[in-house]
Amino acid sequence: MAQVKLLGFWYSPFTHRVEWALKIKGVNYEYTEVKQDKTNLPLLEDYPTYKQVPVLIDNNRSICGSMVILEYIAEKFGPISILPERFYDRASARFWANFLHNKMETVRNAFLGKGKVQEQSIQEVGEMLKILDDKLKDKSFFVANEFGIADIVANMVGFWLGVYQDVSGVELVTREKFPFFWEWREKYVECSQVKKYLPSRDKLIAFYQASAHPQAAASASTPEIGIVIVP
Repeated sequence: MAQVKLLGFWYSPFTHRVEWALKIKGVNYEYTEVKQDKTNLPLLEDYPTYKQVPVLIDNNRSICGSMVILEYIAEKFGPISILPERFYDRASARFWANFLHNKMETVRNAFLGKGKVQEQSIQEVGEMLKILDDKLKDKSFFVANEFGIADIVANMVGFWLGVYQDVSGVELVTREKFPFFWEWREKYVECSQVKKYLPSRDKLIAFYQASAHPQAAASASTPEIGIVIVP
């Protein structure tokens, strides 16, 4: 039995971040899909105020929060690294990873929010896309020309953003507005480290479309923000 276990949702970009890191690192792990009624989620006594997924369990010790888990995986497991070798590049990778992570709720609200919240989020996402369009000019990866932690965290803008756009009908990304981001995104989904680990786009679209309420779909897509898992 694997000593490393991962609890998550198949449709969550946060869960997939962790899975990608484990697979890239070559870590043997056991995955458990958390049921919608949460009946199969074990009590996480070490984290009484943060019972959310994804959760990594290593030797019966629980680690919560995808960003924390990614750092844990980066530091503990080898030999392949998801952080650049140079210290400056590592700092840059962490900066962009945190930049992207902190925009996730805004991205969600831009497509699946309502009213003034959606209007403000659309404006903020437009500003974010301008920054990314400039950053990713003629680039395949965020830092040091190699796939790493920032690219893993970028799965929301690299893949899920397109799914949200198709489901909601809100079109924020076009080749004309953001040509370099557009080209990066096309290369991103074809990248060997990404393509073989992506969930079915059609299945994701069907999942969100089948949600009874748009905000329910939004919350379901971002369990670290919207769903507190209490057994």
